[in-house]
Amino acid sequence: MLIRTPVAVGPYGQSQPSCFDRVKMGFVMGCAVGMAAGALFGTFSCLTIGMRGRELMGGIGKTMMQSGGTFGTFMAIGMGIRC
Repeated sequence: MLIRTPVAVGPYGQSQPSCFDRVKMGFVMGCAVGMAAGALFGTFSCLTIGMRGRELMGGIGKTMMQSGGTFGTFMAIGMGIRC
């Protein structure tokens, strides 16, 4: 006897995304928001300490990656809790 798990169906017949898809989507959204915030704060902080040229671009990129990864991780955890 084969037992099948029920598939959640939305109001118009479409299936709901899986828990992994929701966690992945949370990470991507958090990463996008974190990178935007990192661009703003990174630009401000790098300019205030006097960076210019390549050093400025490297500092902004590093800040964007750090804040995007951090915020994306926390958003993924939040979406995982909601599953």
